[in-house]
Amino acid sequence: YAEHFDRSKNLRNDNVGFGLEVVFNKDHGVMAGSYANSNRARTHYAVYQWRPLHWQLAGLNLSGAIVAGAFDGYPNYRKGGWFPAAMPMLAIEGERFGANLAVVPTIRNRLDGALAIQLKFRFW
Repeated sequence: YAEHFDRSKNLRNDNVGFGLEVVFNKDHGVMAGSYANSNRARTHYAVYQWRPLHWQLAGLNLSGAIVAGAFDGYPNYRKGGWFPAAMPMLAIEGERFGANLAVVPTIRNRLDGALAIQLKFRFW
């Protein structure tokens, strides 16, 4: 899901997709997947997570992270081709369920900024 900063545009908020996240240790992980983006096109991504900050709150593990990697599918940015990107992320993780909250920056005339919420389920 994406809550866009500029709500006057006709952007899609329900960015449904699937992905995989592998956390190697508390500070490092990777993610890859695909979703229907805000411009109603298909995005693929592959990113590295650096998660150096850690807290515990009400039985949840929180990790402050920077994610960096590659994305595609945004028609106003490189005509939908691949581009590098980095953004801050907060991982909130329980024993089986969790969420990633990321701030997608606005890049004028290319990418519309948003607060992105990615739900996750641990299956092993």
